[in-house]
Amino acid sequence: MKIKVARIISIATLGASLVAIVLVLKKPAPVAQRQTPAAMAANAQSFGQKMEKLEQAGQQPPPASSGNYQAAPSQDQQTVPSSQPISQPKAEVHLNSDEVGAALAQAVGAAGVAELSADSNIGSGAPTIKDQQVSFDGDVVHGQFLTEVAGKDVWVTVSGHLASKDGYATFEPTEFKVGDLNVPVSLVNPALQKKLAEQRDRMKLPDYVGDVKVQNGELVMQQK
Repeated sequence: MKIKVARIISIATLGASLVAIVLVLKKPAPVAQRQTPAAMAANAQSFGQKMEKLEQAGQQPPPASSGNYQAAPSQDQQTVPSSQPISQPKAEVHLNSDEVGAALAQAVGAAGVAELSADSNIGSGAPTIKDQQVSFDGDVVHGQFLTEVAGKDVWVTVSGHLASKDGYATFEPTEFKVGDLNVPVSLVNPALQKKLAEQRDRMKLPDYVGDVKVQNGELVMQQK
């Protein structure tokens, strides 16, 4: 007995849907190792101390230009004398993923615990975040969040490049996953950028921070 083509397509579609559901609900490989409460407290403190030093550097006036001029060459030298002051390098801090992860947990009222509360919320209109992880790899940041979709706990993983523009942080995704299912970035990026635009105030950098980026597996913040 021959099975109709439509029936075959229907069975295949059902099978693909079941596989997709399994992948969506499947817990993906973690992007970072979970910290102990003691380590989280120490890393949150380290984060705060580094940011405080950067803020203090930003409040200090620039060094006077007098005394920083290069000496004029002797008459037998062929180079033209220079009176341009020597520029001073801007202060910057380097933060690892453990420090940033601990600071994020502290920001939502979960400092010193290994896991976020199920009632934790990052803001009005934002989804409930039950757990979160962050890591840096080269110049890419990886974020992983446990949220609730249709009554089911679902892990969302997003990777991308962090930068800054006009005093605000920007994010360009390179990978997006729901559970263990890869979702094309082209499908989610428009909605993501729209959401970031709506939450623009949350993306504003502190007044003393001029640039932010991920480099060599660390978050680098530079003085304004």
